[in-house]
Amino acid sequence: MPTPQVLIVNELRALLRLTETEIQVAETRRLQARTQAVEHELSENADNGRARAGAISAALRARGGHPQAVTMAVGRLGAVAKSNLEQAQPITEALLGDLALEHQLQDRARLLKALATAADDADALRLADRLITAHAATVEWLTVVVAEVALGGPAALRATPVQQAVGLGVGLVTLPARAVSRGVDSLVGRAGRVADNVEESTQEAAERLVDLRDDAVQKVRLQLAPDASELPVAGYEKMTKPRSIAAVKRLDAPQDIRAIMAFEEAGKNRADVVSAIQVRLAEVAKDVVLG
Repeated sequence: MPTPQVLIVNELRALLRLTETEIQVAETRRLQARTQAVEHELSENADNGRARAGAISAALRARGGHPQAVTMAVGRLGAVAKSNLEQAQPITEALLGDLALEHQLQDRARLLKALATAADDADALRLADRLITAHAATVEWLTVVVAEVALGGPAALRATPVQQAVGLGVGLVTLPARAVSRGVDSLVGRAGRVADNVEESTQEAAERLVDLRDDAVQKVRLQLAPDASELPVAGYEKMTKPRSIAAVKRLDAPQDIRAIMAFEEAGKNRADVVSAIQVRLAEVAKDVVLG
């Protein structure tokens, strides 16, 4: 049976490979960020991942192991493969894949802690605790993002064009029936004409489908924007920015938050207010999934 130190080295190599994948995923997600705040957070995630990779590499060297270039390359290739695969999935499935990766990293960090405890390796134990804490925070964040999507958005991340095209049918299902009856026939007809053009590449066709979808959804959004009298906040249409933000913070029901978002985006579309609505939905989503 391998010695405890050999097991620690093997585990460090596995953690390094997965961390390289994590870094590349964070860079991909950064390009999908809906707001600058989310982009900044994802950029920090990538930087923190590089710092963790450096610490893992140092721990490997200290134990006579070496961060193998092939290990790091495999990690990066894993991220590329994951990114390509998830293009055929809705954004929720891609996020669940990210969540599974973070759980795997967290579980391996816990295994490293157990191995370090058995080997009485204080340095490896400190590293394991650092990794466990970091991945626990990312697991919580991703869990909330998935819940935001489930509650009807607006989510922290945008779907890629191909993911939007894949999720076209799902998106239409989430629209109220009266909106679908107004826009779906036209959308389907136009989408069909695009699909008939077999000379176009898959990516180009998908992007055109997304453009059609976005046009239809925007028209539906304008049609569905509730009247001021239907809003859960009386007098919202006359409120200043600070009062609107304060009112949003008091909302608890996802459907009320969505109603205010629909009205705001179809009307004044104030960036600070839209951001406050997104933050409030994230808080509600966190309560739903994390208590």
